[in-house]
Amino acid sequence: MLSLGKIQIYPFSADFPENRFAVHSMPVHGFMRAPDYVIVKKRILVIGGITVDFVFLGTGAGVPAKSRNVSSIALQLLEERGTVWLFDCGEATQHQIMKTPVKPRKIEKIFITHLHGDHIYGLPGLISSRSFQGGTEELAVYGPKGIADFIKVSLSVSGTHLKYPLKIVEIEQGVIYDDGQFTVTALPLDHGIYSVGYRIEESDRPGSLLIEKLLQDGVAPGPHFKTLKNGEIVTLDDGRVLNGKDYIGKPQKGRVISILGDTRTCENARVLASHADYLVHEATFSASEAEMAHDYFHSTTAQAACTAKQANARHLILTHISSRYTAEDVLLLAEESREIFPETIVAEDTMMVKIPLYNGS
Repeated sequence: MLSLGKIQIYPFSADFPENRFAVHSMPVHGFMRAPDYVIVKKRILVIGGITVDFVFLGTGAGVPAKSRNVSSIALQLLEERGTVWLFDCGEATQHQIMKTPVKPRKIEKIFITHLHGDHIYGLPGLISSRSFQGGTEELAVYGPKGIADFIKVSLSVSGTHLKYPLKIVEIEQGVIYDDGQFTVTALPLDHGIYSVGYRIEESDRPGSLLIEKLLQDGVAPGPHFKTLKNGEIVTLDDGRVLNGKDYIGKPQKGRVISILGDTRTCENARVLASHADYLVHEATFSASEAEMAHDYFHSTTAQAACTAKQANARHLILTHISSRYTAEDVLLLAEESREIFPETIVAEDTMMVKIPLYNGS
């Protein structure tokens, strides 16, 4: 480990401690077909239930545009662990955050997909501002080799002094984070420079207490419910002995989210997206521009849809949209993808997508 004041730089192989957090959620249910659920006025997709959610801070490609800033996505885990994870941090990400409910002080981890400027130029400013805003909790930044040099040089030449510990982890492929509740896996994709995709897997949890069954068996609500929920044995006042395991539903499957960096269509994209509840995939070009997409190491709408379909993903969210496309064009981009994979939406800046919990039905 290399330490520069409060900045700690970890090689990927280092054994660094991670906090463990209690699970407090239920898993993911699908939502309605794409054309039916978009609330454009507020740019919020309201699905209902206890959720985590995406907030799309920047959905454009390459350079900022009037309607789309460059890449950044916030994954809010507020009910799960009280924090926010950021994926990429393009120029002006701080400004975009101000337009959303995202609280900068809640950001605990930033995952960078690759080192192109439209994915990292907002990072030094955000790191610096977090200190000015009174942040004291550790911030961890994960990214490909070179991210540590970029951050170190930016902070050094600008004379930035942090008031909180900054941990930088230069990642390799494989599991890069596991706290018992969430596991994050990174795999390389196919881009002009080293680019990765991330797969975030939430651990399965015990099933819910079958309250209706207890009531049918004549067990009144009370302290016994908590004991039974823990799977323990309870002796009732009437002498009956109940095993908590008989009153717990099926285990609840955790959510799986895949967020890919810039890429051409490739096998690792399908691996990361396998049976994902939500796949966030770039769609820089329309389906008719496959040759250009290949030449520039990007994907089309149709290619993203094929990846989602082949991976058996539940839902697809397209982002990294080229500024060449007008608002009307974007509607056509969405339809191109839906012809192959119906559960598709195209992200817009400041749009929130709530990720509901799945009851296994």
